[in-house]
Amino acid sequence: MVKIGEDFKPAEKYTIYLSIITVVTVVFIWACCLGWSFFAAIGAASIFGLIGQISLGILVVFVIFVLVWARLYYKSVVYHLNETEMTWKRGVWFRKTGIVPYNRITNVDIAQGPVMRIFGISHLKIETAGGNAGKNSAEIQIEGVEDPEPIRAMIMDFVRGTAPSSAATGTCFGQKPAPANDMQAILTEVMAIRRLLAEQRK
Repeated sequence: MVKIGEDFKPAEKYTIYLSIITVVTVVFIWACCLGWSFFAAIGAASIFGLIGQISLGILVVFVIFVLVWARLYYKSVVYHLNETEMTWKRGVWFRKTGIVPYNRITNVDIAQGPVMRIFGISHLKIETAGGNAGKNSAEIQIEGVEDPEPIRAMIMDFVRGTAPSSAATGTCFGQKPAPANDMQAILTEVMAIRRLLAEQRK
C-alpha cells in the first residue's frame, strides 16, 4: 500500500513482465537481422555452420544482458508522494529524476495492455499542463502497479485541493498561493491606493 511521504516501487512481478517483453523484442530483432544465417546454416558444413553458431551465440548474450538489465532497472525505479508534489527516479546506465507538483497535473489515466492484464499490473500515465505538448505520451508513468485506482484517487485528491498553476505565478518557493477571494481583496485595495495617490498628485 502506498503511503504519503514514503518511497514505493512497482510490483515485484513487473520484473517478470519487463523481462518477457524485452526478450521477445530482442528475439524478434535477432530473427529479422541474423535469424536467416542460423537457419541457413542448419545442416551446412564449415563456414556456414560457424556463422550460424555465432549468430545464436549473439542471441544468447543479448538475452542474458536483457534479463540482467530488467532486474537492475526494477531496482532503480522509485516513486514518492508528499502533500505538494510527486517525485520519481529511474535508470540503469543513465539516471533520471523528476519532480511533478500536483498543481501542474491535468489528468491521470490507467493503461493496461494484454500481457499486463495477465500479470495483473497497470501503468499510471500522468499528464501535466504544458508538458509534452503535441505528444501522445505522458510526462511521467508510474509503472507496474498492482492496484492503481487508490493511487490515482490519492493524486487527484491532491490535484483538486491545490490551486492551479497560473495562481502560483509570482509566489515564493514553498509559499502557498493566496486563495482567489484574498487575491481579489488585495487587488481592490491596490486599486484604491492607486486612486488615492492619483488624487494627491492633482
